[in-house]
Amino acid sequence: MRSQAGTPHASTRDMPKISSFRDLVVWQKAMALAERGYRCSKQLPRDDQLVLGHQIRKSCVSVPSNIAEGFGRHSTAEYIHHLRFSKGSVNELQTQLELARRLRVVPESDTAVMISDAEEIGRMLNGLIDSLRR
Repeated sequence: MRSQAGTPHASTRDMPKISSFRDLVVWQKAMALAERGYRCSKQLPRDDQLVLGHQIRKSCVSVPSNIAEGFGRHSTAEYIHHLRFSKGSVNELQTQLELARRLRVVPESDTAVMISDAEEIGRMLNGLIDSLRR
């Protein structure tokens, strides 16, 4: 099958079966971001760990957690609902990272990479939500 631009694409029968949330690339990327965010928050100055660090850890852990929880629900509507929670947590994390950058408590190079990864995960979540709606 070819797209309108003439590039090949796989039909749904050629795609691997998703049997677990662990098979989802978006979950895998969200887990990698959660690890980085968690480690980053632990490097904050002690005063900032209590509030900003906690918020970063909470939101970055929430992204893959809601993807996994939604996958286990018994309806597409509930799955989409949890994916939207993940999307909200992605936006929350980007805001917290931007604040950390502005306060200069996390190096700009670290926040830039994590924000870029969060944006990619947000786009992937949008794509997954759109595909589930069809």
